[in-house]
Amino acid sequence: MVINTNISALNAANNLNKSSNMLNESLARLSTGSQLVNASDNPAGLAESISLTAEIGQTNAANQNVGSATSFSQTQDGYLQQVGSALDQMATLALEAQDGTISSSEASDYNAEFAALGAYVTSTATQTFNGVSLFSGTGLSVTVDSAGTTFTMASVNLSGSAYTTATSSNLNSATFAIAALTAVTAAISQLGTDRANVGANEERLNYTNQELTVLSTNLTAANSRITDVDVATESTSFAKYQILVQSGTAMLAQANQSPQSVLKLVGA
Repeated sequence: MVINTNISALNAANNLNKSSNMLNESLARLSTGSQLVNASDNPAGLAESISLTAEIGQTNAANQNVGSATSFSQTQDGYLQQVGSALDQMATLALEAQDGTISSSEASDYNAEFAALGAYVTSTATQTFNGVSLFSGTGLSVTVDSAGTTFTMASVNLSGSAYTTATSSNLNSATFAIAALTAVTAAISQLGTDRANVGANEERLNYTNQELTVLSTNLTAANSRITDVDVATESTSFAKYQILVQSGTAMLAQANQSPQSVLKLVGA
């Protein structure tokens, strides 16, 4: 039996220190909700989590771009619906103006309405969305994934010849009315093509939105498996470390009492 070196106390102190460290780490995980409180907890997992977090952010940003592009296309289609109504009325007026029984005054009224509707179509060509022209005829590129891949939307040009020929027509005579009807019919046909293109843009963007939403959810789940703490499991570990710390403290106190038994030998 020795006095200067108490091996039992040293071992108890080391075990208590280990248990205390584990208890503190468990407490940190429970309080933060994360398994990766320190980089040393899981270096490889931390590196993967950083990459996943970046990809999640980029995927969400791409989805926001897709959402803005969808709103752009919906705005386009809203205007084109009204343009279609105007062109339909212009075609009706052009046909009615060919009636030889109408007076010159009535013909003038038809022409005035035709011109007003044509002016509406022309003014619509200058409309914008967030400062970007809706009908410039230039296809806009939309970023559709985290890698920066782009999709170029089909464009609509309300300043194209099919529309300008119709809007510049007049009903000043039956002959002009016949030509106007032909021009407006061609514009209606072009409108059908343009609205079909806008619809195709929206359909593609909707599929992309759904794809990115699912991808973001799956990436978040993958990152969660690496970083998020299982509270039930960690609570069990926390309780275990609490008991170890308490028992270790008690055993260290007991080990520190052992050398006092030497006093009995000295007293004898």
